Amino acid sequence: MPSYSPEVLHSMRAALNEVMATIPVDQATPGVKAYMAEIILKAAAEGQTSYDALLSAASGKIQTIVSMLT
Repeated sequence: MPSYSPEVLHSMRAALNEVMATIPVDQATPGVKAYMAEIILKAAAEGQTSYDALLSAASGKIQTIVSMLT
């Protein structure tokens, strides 16, 4: 399992919070949040550790995830 610096963990958390803020409240379920977190974790594991890269990875999947789970 990869380990991340405190800075990367902060970026991951911030990206998750930001992307969740863009999802309508009625669709921002715990399941959607878990999938968004998984996308961010996968991006970080692939070396995308900047806030912008993590946010972009998650933002690009919002429609797909929301439509799958709602």
